[in-house]
Amino acid sequence: MVNEALLAEAKQSIIDYDKDRAEEIARKALAAGMNPNDVLTEGFVPGITEVGDLFDRGQLFLPELMLAAEAMKAASAICVEALPATEVKVAKKVVIGTVEGDIHDIGKSIVVSFLLANGFEVYDMGRDVPIADFVQKAREVGADVVGSSALLTTTMQKQMVLEEELKKAGIRDKVKTIVGGAPCSEQWARRIGADAYAESAVDGLNKIKALTGLA
Repeated sequence: MVNEALLAEAKQSIIDYDKDRAEEIARKALAAGMNPNDVLTEGFVPGITEVGDLFDRGQLFLPELMLAAEAMKAASAICVEALPATEVKVAKKVVIGTVEGDIHDIGKSIVVSFLLANGFEVYDMGRDVPIADFVQKAREVGADVVGSSALLTTTMQKQMVLEEELKKAGIRDKVKTIVGGAPCSEQWARRIGADAYAESAVDGLNKIKALTGLA
């Protein structure tokens, strides 16, 4: 049973970054007999997608973006918990962090918020992360994607080291890699052998979806 009005309310609650309202609508929709997956994919996901577009166009700022991501995360938790076991999908795992020597992590944190809001299992390593820690965590959790951010021309060299260390660890062929940060580019990603380059947070989300077969 699909209730278009509730789906529209679900979407709007995320656009309004109203966590309490999002949780209320999620529970209301489930109580009305709606399929949890429909509520999530046809209501809340379009909301966070629009929020991402607004942020990308400079029409929404970081605090609002983070609040919207929190609302999405809360609503997602309610819907996922209500899914029948047969419909629960194994989340794709992403290990992500800002490379060693670099303490800038706003962009990376935005990507993390988007990933969490879209159902990924995220291992946020934080900032100033040694390459060995990326590799260890990727192997430990069986990561699908390893993402690295660098905001300096000096630290972006670490992304190249990461590619080499993943190879040495014998897991490079088991994970996809994506790089981002101000000095990075498509050309840089190709040069070091990364699978993708993220120009922005939304682009990062979309590229990771594509890398994991979700888009």
